[in-house]
Amino acid sequence: MGSNRRSFLKRTSAGALGIAAAAIPGIANASSRKPEPITGDRPIINLGVASYSLRKFSMEEALDMTLRCGMNRIALKSMHLPLDSNKETITKAVALCKEKGIELYGGGVIYMKTKEEVDQAFEYAKTAEMKMIIGVPNHELLPYVEEKVKQYDIKLAIHNHGPGDKLYPSAESAYSRIKNRDKRMGLCIDIGHTKRIDRNPEQDVKDFFDRVFDIHLKDVTGAFAKGETCIIGRGIIDFPAFLKSVIKLGYKGTLALEYEAEANDPLPGMAESIGYVKGILTTL
Repeated sequence: MGSNRRSFLKRTSAGALGIAAAAIPGIANASSRKPEPITGDRPIINLGVASYSLRKFSMEEALDMTLRCGMNRIALKSMHLPLDSNKETITKAVALCKEKGIELYGGGVIYMKTKEEVDQAFEYAKTAEMKMIIGVPNHELLPYVEEKVKQYDIKLAIHNHGPGDKLYPSAESAYSRIKNRDKRMGLCIDIGHTKRIDRNPEQDVKDFFDRVFDIHLKDVTGAFAKGETCIIGRGIIDFPAFLKSVIKLGYKGTLALEYEAEANDPLPGMAESIGYVKGILTTL
């Protein structure tokens, strides 16, 4: 257990209570209750899920597990809603989200290596009524992507992937390429990959805040390339400080849990992670 987690749990039992509420079967199965955003005397905090966390499960299972974790926002990855889906398939997926009370706010991560893939991504997002594409467009396609952003009025949030990513290893590497483009072109800052490249996630969100549209929450075991995803609070990211900074900045986007560990059984780790986050938020 990391020092950040220990110090937080000494100050409050709220994190433990949040974890327990998400993990107790009788509560976890009550997916008919619509989760409420974290609010109070501060901006509303929208918690959600990046569906890659649930990549081994069907779309309906992923939606139900999202609700069981106490969240009602999701960004769908292509294994849950393929990019080449026809209109009927996409329409059914949107209807299922609405039926379950989950906001389908975005799609991704979507890679765009050709103009045809850019066209496909924007048509897909439009049909699915998504407000945002979490994407990774090739550098040479950015002018074309900007045209599509203007045409469709759909935001693009470029996702950083840390060490080994030749396109956008950091939020800064993306920001430098879109800062003078249409203001609907911005960032999805993955704080785990940010830490793996030995950058400060809190500082990156501050420095590039005018273009931060989405944030992927994850914790990692080390500030190096081989740092692995772990349950939030058990790694090295200072979540109390990070979340305090996000609130102070007045962030209005989604804090989307992207839990990459235990692909075949992610729910316990997801529940503990989001319980820890909710516990921190109640103290701020």
